[in-house]
Amino acid sequence: MPEPEPEPDLELLAAALRRDSEDLDLYARVLSASLADALPPDAVRVKRRRSFADRLAGRAGSVAELDVTLGERGLSLRMLEGRVVGEVRHEVRGVVLSRREVGLDEWVDVMARAVAEGAAASARAREAIERRLT
Repeated sequence: MPEPEPEPDLELLAAALRRDSEDLDLYARVLSASLADALPPDAVRVKRRRSFADRLAGRAGSVAELDVTLGERGLSLRMLEGRVVGEVRHEVRGVVLSRREVGLDEWVDVMARAVAEGAAASARAREAIERRLT
């Protein structure tokens, strides 16, 4: 039986996300690169704002919003009046049942917990399938 995959280092992830809290571009890079293996496909969406200069230069533009969907939990970060604002949502089949604005520290904690819960659920499902096949 293969060894279970190690749990992501949530403290390291949280520390990386808390650094430079004003730079939403950094958050997008960290989430899309570092969590790509841990999250299901299309779990992270980045919305960008492209200026005319960005279009002329062929640049992607600056990040306007970062949205993460993990099961029934939706998390987003966006720039609002020069600061990063977090939001946590409870969604079922695309319908938002509740939403609340949260501070960056709480957003990071909720996201790290959601990633850990998703990894644990995936490991349990994989083990159940392996037992069924053997």
